[in-house]
Amino acid sequence: MTIIVTGAAGFIGSNIVKALNQRGRTDIIAVDNMKKADKFRNLVDCEIADYLDKEDFIELFLDGAFDGDVDAVLHQGACSDTMETDGRYMMDNNYRYTLDLFEYCQTEEIPLLYASSAAVYGGGSVFKESREYEGPLNVYGYSKFLFDQIVRRRWNERTSQIVGFRYFNVYGAREQHKGRMASVAYHHFNQFQAEGKVKLFEGYGGYANGEQRRDFVSVEDVVKVNLFFLDNPDKSGIFNLGTGRAQSFNDVAVASVNACRVASGQERLTLPQLVEQGILSYIDFPEALKGKYQSFTQADIGALRAAGYADDFLSVEEGVRRYVENWLLKA
Repeated sequence: MTIIVTGAAGFIGSNIVKALNQRGRTDIIAVDNMKKADKFRNLVDCEIADYLDKEDFIELFLDGAFDGDVDAVLHQGACSDTMETDGRYMMDNNYRYTLDLFEYCQTEEIPLLYASSAAVYGGGSVFKESREYEGPLNVYGYSKFLFDQIVRRRWNERTSQIVGFRYFNVYGAREQHKGRMASVAYHHFNQFQAEGKVKLFEGYGGYANGEQRRDFVSVEDVVKVNLFFLDNPDKSGIFNLGTGRAQSFNDVAVASVNACRVASGQERLTLPQLVEQGILSYIDFPEALKGKYQSFTQADIGALRAAGYADDFLSVEEGVRRYVENWLLKA
């Protein structure tokens, strides 16, 4: 029996593949689009049974090439660029592809765990898995929102496990290929390494400088939650996947800088000290992001807890420190 991981060379997908390997699973079919060839690096230290391009895979999958041989599909593949303006591409790649997977998995009674997104909530202030709080601000968010709606409409007809994860702001190992869409922790680290300084957005929408707040969640925790549901095929639903704690961009910058400073034998500094010394500074909020930017996100994780997931989530301070020490400084 095999496990299929789509987006397997990407950020979250490759971390899932590595975690499965650590459990002794190597019967993994890795599916991705290697047009960005440097993503292969994410799989170099992983063991897989086969690799398929995403278009070749979906044809084979829907034609029954894997019938009776699949334990589960962990569908992490998507275009996650929130600035993408080609709506036709986004809907085909994110929505239609996922729908095809879903329909076949339901027909063959194959568990499907898929990546949704906190982008479905748009500019709202309540982040709870309920239709009245959802209103995406961009076509990426809409592509995720629409599939979640399909799952809800067909809920009572489901034949096998279906789990959607509304990822909040994920950071951590194996995201280096994402460019501008990589996490702020990644960008802060690289800025500090290159210039000895980190720049954040000035205040906007009632927030002080660097105080826009997001629910930043370590990819370590994201993988743990995925594996929890893989281990519990009786549990289905659409779940927020964040920490349940909003923290500021300042918090991320302070954690990134201090992890670098400690690694080089320097003392930690507080936010006021970093600002006073010019290590942290603030730039104008981009006009292009106004009206399209989530200044606050905080996952309501009540449904996730009710489903039985009980582990604590890493704070920004601990998660970013681990990311910098265990991955970025070793890259």
